[in-house]
Amino acid sequence: MKLTRHNGRTGKHGTYNPKHNDRRFDVEHSEHIDARRTSQNIYWDLYREYTTPELRDSEPDAFSFEDVERQYYSNQYSTFVAAQNERNEKARHPERNRTIDDLLKNPKTCPEESIYQIGTMEDHVPGKVLLAIVQEFFDEMERRFGSHVRILDWALHVDEGTPHIQERHVFECRNRYGELCPQQEKALEELDIPLPHPDKPKGKHNNRKQSFDAICRTMLFEIYAQHGLRLDREPEYGGRAYLEKQDYILARQKEKLTQQETALQEITLRLEDTERLLEDIAEDAYEQACKAVAETVCQETQKQDLAVLNRYQNWVMDPERRFSRKKRDILNECLDTARHLIRKAAGRILERVHGLLQDPKIKQYHKDQLKERTRESLNQRLERIMAQIAQEDRRRAKTKKHTMER
Repeated sequence: MKLTRHNGRTGKHGTYNPKHNDRRFDVEHSEHIDARRTSQNIYWDLYREYTTPELRDSEPDAFSFEDVERQYYSNQYSTFVAAQNERNEKARHPERNRTIDDLLKNPKTCPEESIYQIGTMEDHVPGKVLLAIVQEFFDEMERRFGSHVRILDWALHVDEGTPHIQERHVFECRNRYGELCPQQEKALEELDIPLPHPDKPKGKHNNRKQSFDAICRTMLFEIYAQHGLRLDREPEYGGRAYLEKQDYILARQKEKLTQQETALQEITLRLEDTERLLEDIAEDAYEQACKAVAETVCQETQKQDLAVLNRYQNWVMDPERRFSRKKRDILNECLDTARHLIRKAAGRILERVHGLLQDPKIKQYHKDQLKERTRESLNQRLERIMAQIAQEDRRRAKTKKHTMER
């Protein structure tokens, strides 16, 4: 039989909702769920541990998995959220502030969900066997990774096509301020999980999560073997001389598919890098523009006000004005005070204008405009470069042809 351990955080409707796992909805209207067998499901969470449908029905106000996860995030990460929001305010970036619910909805900080299954709808192990094996795996996970990987909840479902367990966990560690926060890569780094390719740069296709999943898969196979189960492991192809014809064809098809997937992943990564570059360019350009606009508004406002004061002072000092010396001194002193107040107000004006320009809606609109213009400029430059390369290739081919003809 085939072993399945699938991980994920998001689907077409956003981050996965634990509501599906603990069946706190009307299962009678779900086509893929056999409501007659739902009573055989088993549920676990880190606050109440094991519960059954009968026990939950007798306590209708008991926590759902969704409540459990929100409570855990609130207990563990509220200090981090409050402190980070305070740092954002000091840095004048309140638009970056987040709440506990934001952490639960963000693909980078929400719980990760794993599905465990042995076999298919036609041929699978009983639910109680799967439960015993996966429980041993959870115990081993807690022993080895419990300091940085927290299992929040899981459910054994026997009311669908194939018995399976859906489990949710979060990776956590302390940041440089000593605050506990959900952070996957750093948590795995502190667990001494290596990169798949230590000699290559860390990235989307070379990260510690890949190594962590490989370790978990090995742990599962070892536990399954202890239970006397024979599992279908992914075959490893050797040299061509040791393969039958069909096996060789399958190996070549698999190799080509892997190459295509790698190429697609590299293109996707480059596109993501380009989008990040455009975002950074737009952010920097907008910040510089805000600074320039605010300073210009401040300077022009002062310039006009000071020009009025200077004209009035010239009028006062004109010999045609028959003011006494004392009156002239008083007027000059008043004008100097007005100049001082205008210059003092400059800082407040600058801060006010900059604050208005930092309004999230205004900022996002203009950043999008900047990104589109930058993208057009990059595309035009790339087209010119590609045209130059094509022209150079044609020139070289023509030169090579003439040389061969001689």
